[in-house]
Amino acid sequence: MERTQEYEHVEYGLSEEKQDLKFALAQIDTCVGDLEGNGNKVLDYTRRAAQEGAHVVVFPEMTLTGYPIEDLAFRATFRAAAWDKANALAKQISDEGLGELFVVVGTVGTDHEQDLPRNRMVVLHKAQVWAAYDKHFLPNYGVFDEFRIFSPGQRSVVLNIRGQRIGVTICEDIWQDGGPVQELLSRNIDLLLTINGSPYEEGKGHTRIELAQRRAQEVAAPLLYVNQVGGQDDLIFDGGSFVTSREGQLLHCSPQFVEDVSFWTLPANGTEEHTRLSASKVRPPQLPSDEAAYQACVLGLKDYMSKNHFRGVCLGLSGGIDSALVATMAADACGGENVLGISMPSMFSSDGSKDDAADLAQRIGAQYVVEPIEHLFEAFQQQLHLEGVAAENLQARIRGVIVMAYSNAKGFLALATGNKSELACGYSTIYGDAVGGYAPIKDLLKTRVWQLSRWRNAQAKAVGEREPIPLSSITKAPSAELREGQKDSDSLPDYALLDQVLDAYIEKAHGRADLLADGFDVGTIDTVMNLVDRAEWKRRQYPIGPKVTALAFGRDRRLPITNVFAE
Repeated sequence: MERTQEYEHVEYGLSEEKQDLKFALAQIDTCVGDLEGNGNKVLDYTRRAAQEGAHVVVFPEMTLTGYPIEDLAFRATFRAAAWDKANALAKQISDEGLGELFVVVGTVGTDHEQDLPRNRMVVLHKAQVWAAYDKHFLPNYGVFDEFRIFSPGQRSVVLNIRGQRIGVTICEDIWQDGGPVQELLSRNIDLLLTINGSPYEEGKGHTRIELAQRRAQEVAAPLLYVNQVGGQDDLIFDGGSFVTSREGQLLHCSPQFVEDVSFWTLPANGTEEHTRLSASKVRPPQLPSDEAAYQACVLGLKDYMSKNHFRGVCLGLSGGIDSALVATMAADACGGENVLGISMPSMFSSDGSKDDAADLAQRIGAQYVVEPIEHLFEAFQQQLHLEGVAAENLQARIRGVIVMAYSNAKGFLALATGNKSELACGYSTIYGDAVGGYAPIKDLLKTRVWQLSRWRNAQAKAVGEREPIPLSSITKAPSAELREGQKDSDSLPDYALLDQVLDAYIEKAHGRADLLADGFDVGTIDTVMNLVDRAEWKRRQYPIGPKVTALAFGRDRRLPITNVFAE
């Protein structure tokens, strides 16, 4: 987006002698639409910041409204309520004797000339909205659709606080060249502050930090980055707020996947000594990959439950690795006592699978019931007389009915246990094992499921706890057990190979010629491409689940269901 002629520069506050400026980085978990709850959380964290002597409290992007608000932004009544909440919150903060603080929060504003919403930062100070800045660059890729929703701001803003000049931006503003960052180059700022709603995906954390380091060097000032934390539908925000010096050295890192308030001081006189001392205390900026992916899935499930008022979950326990990992994640999210595992054996279920399901439930402290399906299957067959795949899918759909019956009866969230490899290839039964309200491992390939299962067991062992997932669930050959002797490998390439092809075809968008150049054989390529392309209709009906990879099914990948293009 090019800078327009209307682009202007605005400064708030008066220049004065520089003093140390203590910031509170408040990465909080907000809920979309919960203006009252989000406002109360801002007030609570502002109190904590005041107790530690902070001068400025910085909250994430769209703090008061939650993020992303999608088409809620178009409702004038919602925008008005959000603006009223900002003003009321400013007064509340002042009434508690905290009005001298500068409280930076995100919200939704209105471009009154066009009657369009804006992604806005406001600064609450002395019982009023003291300053405002509207996001300039609006992301329109991947999970983002802001260009359709918001009107871009056309100005840069500097806050003068205790003699320090603070340039401000919102998220995408620092990801694009030009715009407000370019405007701030000549403004002699002492700090670049950015508030963010940056979703988690594997490998993105280092990219954020490297970008921030580059921007800090450009403006010749430290950069303070505050990010949202928590789950919002299929998006997971990982927090991980940080500060980098003007030279690009990390001065502070907040933890990932938890709410946190931490403090950092911008000194009045120079930064070299302060940088050296601060950098010696910096925690590692990113969790190891397995831990981060696991925590993302758990946090997504935990927040989806709490924000939608579910008190427990139910799922089918087959004894296989997918349901074992999902149940373990659920126990970590809401406590094993709030997990209901349902074993639904058929005439094709092995004794080992039934034993593994019961063992898992005992290990994680879950409620456990057994609902055999053979007699129900026979009752259907007396009328339908199905054979082959139709008979196999009937078993899965009977199980789906049972899971949903328990969900309705107990008010529990039903969990789908399918992984990304199965979802990619359509290796699930619609209205059967695909039923549910949330799918915790939807964005994990099968090989990743095994990897995280081993990681979770190793974590338990390291702290002297019993491993939650039975070893046999990890090591046995995967099978849907819908016919005698069935194995996944009867219908799919070996998962080690399949996941490599899926990664190239889906994540990297490689076509047939690219896949051949990657070294995959023609038969495997044609099989996988055909399976993936034919399963789009199933994916459209699959429950949402946490985005973990750079390209998740859903918001990231939008292909037509009716599509006859062939390579």
